Amino acid sequence: MYRCIFMLLVLMLAGCATPPLAPSAGFVDLNRLEPLPTPVQNEIRPLKVAIAAVISPQGTAESYAPLLEYLSAKLNRPVERVQRRTYSEVNELLRSGEVDLAFVCTSSYLLGKREFDLELLVAPQVGGEVVYRAQLIVPRESAADKIEDLRGKVFAFTDPTSFTGRVYPTYLLKNMGEEPETFFARTFFTYSHDDAIRAVADGIADGASVDSVVLGFALKRTPELARQIRIIYTSPPFGMPPVVVSPGLRPTIRAELESILLNMHEDADGLAALQVLNYDRFVHVSADDYQSAEIIDSLVPFDEVAP
Repeated sequence: MYRCIFMLLVLMLAGCATPPLAPSAGFVDLNRLEPLPTPVQNEIRPLKVAIAAVISPQGTAESYAPLLEYLSAKLNRPVERVQRRTYSEVNELLRSGEVDLAFVCTSSYLLGKREFDLELLVAPQVGGEVVYRAQLIVPRESAADKIEDLRGKVFAFTDPTSFTGRVYPTYLLKNMGEEPETFFARTFFTYSHDDAIRAVADGIADGASVDSVVLGFALKRTPELARQIRIIYTSPPFGMPPVVVSPGLRPTIRAELESILLNMHEDADGLAALQVLNYDRFVHVSADDYQSAEIIDSLVPFDEVAP
């Protein structure tokens, strides 16, 4: 009996023993806190901007550089210029999402809208207008006064999908029951409007159809061109070549780009960048602004204007 009572007392004393201490976590002085190390930032993806070669590559780089620098500063991210020789190549970059934003010609936009839902963003206003025209030019000493007078001559096209540089003059010939391949003695592509202007001024081509805005800018920049070329025809007005965005661009980025471009004329740096391009400002446009060009574009299918 005494043995049982003794064992019971031992067990009760063991239950009252102090438990072992947990390992110490160390001493923290709340008066000497230090900031956590900054995590390594992910590399910022540049905004990729494609520019169709409306003017020659060197001229494009020089003219658009201030605008791209302005976009970079406003977005607080790098902006990378992507330039391609043809309008079709720029459209492929937009289709695949390899570029985010692009400055294109009217037919490029119309083709992209039909094929992969290319989206309008804004368009430039030039001289108070948001329209442009196709202008037929010939050397100053040429006897030609209308497109009919260019039969059997050498004609410079700008790009296979250029509205003013290829589609519109082809449309004029179709209305006459003619085709470029049989009407002209020879045709060739310059892949920029200023090179087409120069080809006529230098007598390499007997005629060309060019963008009126580019021609106006060229005459302003190089006044002696006025003594070398002559305008023999000006088309009705069409919606200005727009700025477009890839269909896959995030809506928040799209909205930010639209806001920056629409308001840049109110900023001294933005206005200076616009003036390099001879633009007044950027404005809203819609698909309705391109309906007249779309009708003509549909009459000259893309496969008819391939090189």
